[in-house]
Parts: sequence; structure tokens; C-alpha cells
Amino acid sequence: MVKMESGNGSASPNIFWVDLITPSEEEIQQVEKDFRVELFTKQESEEIESSSKYVDAEDEIGINLNFLVPENNAFTNAPDSFILKDKILFTQRSCEFHAFMETCRKLRTIKSVDGEDIFLVILETRIDSDADLIETITDRISEISKQMIGDKDPDRDLLLKITALQESTISIRENIVEKQRIISLMLKSKMIPKEDHENMRIMIKDVGSLLDHASFNFERLEFLQNSFLGLVDMEQNRVIKIFTVVAVIFMPPTLIASAYGMNFKYMPELDEIWGYPFAVLLMILSSATTLLFFRRKKWL
Repeated sequence: MVKMESGNGSASPNIFWVDLITPSEEEIQQVEKDFRVELFTKQESEEIESSSKYVDAEDEIGINLNFLVPENNAFTNAPDSFILKDKILFTQRSCEFHAFMETCRKLRTIKSVDGEDIFLVILETRIDSDADLIETITDRISEISKQMIGDKDPDRDLLLKITALQESTISIRENIVEKQRIISLMLKSKMIPKEDHENMRIMIKDVGSLLDHASFNFERLEFLQNSFLGLVDMEQNRVIKIFTVVAVIFMPPTLIASAYGMNFKYMPELDEIWGYPFAVLLMILSSATTLLFFRRKKWL
């Protein structure tokens, strides 16, 4: 394996992996000259069209994949390019990935490898990492579900957490679908040895299981989101109900006060000593009667 970083280029015999991390233009030109290979440009690596993700020529395979990088409780896509030619794997990336470090560790236990084997190990390791990411999302969903059950007054932050997890689940699912398509296309390639086909079919099954799990997580998040909005609606209805009841309770006293507030010269109770207490008592009784009626109807 040859590992090349910015400002550092080297080569050794029996090369089966050329790994370029943030390479300079001089390093790219040197690799293209030494190995007679045309590496991807930055623009080609970041293309989103399906036709640019996989190119199968007679003597080489070119692949562009996006690796998920955690960032602020979410994920961003980091482009990674692969070229398989003459049993050598060429990789171009802008940062270090766990899948590459884990692949290097696994290669120490393998005696004979070539570029195709390394690429499959990287894919297999990345699929395992995707499974860990999905499990992490599942754990977070369970925490939010428990929090929603125990919290009588769900706040805005909870909805933002659900939305962030939805975005993360979508990113993971898109990334997994991309791998599924690449592996399926590689199965049709004449450059991939037939002895590797069974391993690739197993990876496709694993990817399919991850897609099912990711879809299930998304459905759970939609359910939690709908439940949150339902709780918010219920709380708003409860507040509106309280205001409505208070307004209705005070309507009869208001009517009585309005009646005795009219400027007629002759009103029976105006000249009586008990007139004022009678009006106050009448207002209290009207409010109490309305409140009792609401309680009997179980509206309160």
C-alpha cells in the first residue's frame, strides 16, 4: 500500500493500494504518470448524477461514493473516489475515515490481497459503520419517545430533535442506497472475480436489511412528530376551552349588571335597601348555576 498525503509522495514495489489524502496537483500528476491512470477531478468526485457514480471500462472501474461525516448532531457527505485498475486500488479523499483505518487494521491479518479485495473490505467496513449509525438513531428515537411520555408539556426543542433525526435518517438511507447500487453494478462487471460474488451478494442482503431498519426508524419519527403535534393541539384546545368556560360563566352576571345599569327612572329594586345585595347575590347564583351545569355535562 502506498499512502500519499499533501506534501508527501512515495512509492514501493508490490503496490496494491494507492491512497491519496488531500493530494496536491503535483502528486496527482505523478501518480497518473507512474501508474498510467487518470484520476478523478474534484468536480467529477462531487457529481450527483448516477452516471457519474460508476464507470466500468474494459480495464478499470471508477466509483464515486459519499461517506457520512458527523457534524453538529447531523451528517454531511464527504466525497470519496475509487479506481480499480491492474489489481490496484486508487483512492482519493479529503479527510480520514474510520472505514479506512479499520480496513488497514484488517489487512494486517490477510496474507494475499489485491485492489478488489481492499475495496470490498472498505465497503464491508462502511456497511458495518452504517449499521452502528442506524442503531444510534434508534437509541435516540427511544429516548425521545420516553421523554415525550414523561413530559406533560412538550416544548419546541423536542420537535427540533425529531426533525434533526429525520434529516439524519434520510442522509443515511440515501448513502446506503448508493452503496447498494454500486455493489449491484459491480456484480455485473467482468473485472470482479467470481469468487467475490458470493461475498457481494451477502453485502447486498445486509444493505437491504439496513434499508428496512432505516425506513422503520423514519416511520417511528413520523409517528413521534404526529404525536407531538397532537399533544400541542390538545394543549391549545385545553387553553381555549378554559377561556371559553370563563367567558360563558361571566355572561349571566354581565347580563344582570347590564340590566341594572340601564338609566330608567323607575326600577323596582333601586329604591329598596336590599336592592344592591340582591343584584350581587343574583350574579353569584347565575355564575354558580352555569358552573354546576358545565360540571354535570363533564365539560370541565
